Amino acid sequence: MKKVKVGCCGFAKGMKHYFPQFRLVEVQKTFYKPPQVATALRWRQEAPADFEFAIKAWQPITHPCSSPTYRKAGLNIPPGKGGDYGFFKPTEEVMEAWRKTREIAEALRARVIVFQCPPSFREEAQNLENMRRFFGAIERRFLFVWEHRGEWSEGVVKALCEELELVHCVDPMEGEPLYGERRYFRLHGGPGYGHKYSDGELKWLCDRWGGEEAYFLFNNLSMYEDALRFERLLEGETGDLYLGNEQPHR
Repeated sequence: MKKVKVGCCGFAKGMKHYFPQFRLVEVQKTFYKPPQVATALRWRQEAPADFEFAIKAWQPITHPCSSPTYRKAGLNIPPGKGGDYGFFKPTEEVMEAWRKTREIAEALRARVIVFQCPPSFREEAQNLENMRRFFGAIERRFLFVWEHRGEWSEGVVKALCEELELVHCVDPMEGEPLYGERRYFRLHGGPGYGHKYSDGELKWLCDRWGGEEAYFLFNNLSMYEDALRFERLLEGETGDLYLGNEQPHR
C-alpha cells in the first residue's frame, strides 16, 4: 500500500476526469442505495489497476429509518418494522444491509468499509451492545472504519475501537484519531461543507500526518481542487503554494 492515499468522497467531476488524477475514492452511493453488482464490476473494470475503492456501509446498518437520507434508499418498509433499522441492531434487516454492502465491496475489491453514524447514535449501553454483536457476527476481511459524529467520550471510543478492531475516523482539522494503526481521515470543510482549505492548512496537514499510513478523503464543496493540491504537497510539488504556519480551522 502507498503510505498516504488521497481522494474524494464521491467521484467529483465524474469518473472520466477523476481516474487520471487520483488512486482512491470513497463511494457514497453505497450509503444511499447500493448500485447493482454489475455496475460495481463495471466500475472496477474501468478503473486503473492500482485504483482503490473504499465504500460507505449502507444506511440501514447505521441510520434509523427516520433519517432524511432514507428518501434515496428505495426501501419498502412494512408498517411496524421501522424500528428494526439502523444503530447496528441485531435484526435481519440490518444483516441484510450488511450482506448487500459486503457484496458491493467484494465486486469493487474494496479494502475499507466506512460505518458513518448519525449524531443521534449516542454513547448508550444498548448502542455499545449492538456494535459488539454486529461486529462480532460479520466477516473480518475488510478494514472497518467508524465515524461516530455524536458526542462520545474519548475513553469509550478508544476502548471500543480496540475491542472491535475499528479504525477511529475523524476530521483531522477538528480532532485526533484515537485508535488504528492506519489512519482514515474525512475532511468535511466545516458546517455546510463550504470551507476551502488554504495552502497553509494543507501544509499543516501534510506535516502533521504525512508520515503515517493514512487515507485522506476530502468531503467539502471544493474537494476536487483541495485534494489535488494536497496530493501535490505530499509529492513535494509546492509550485506557487504559500507554505506558511497557518493552523487548522477549528
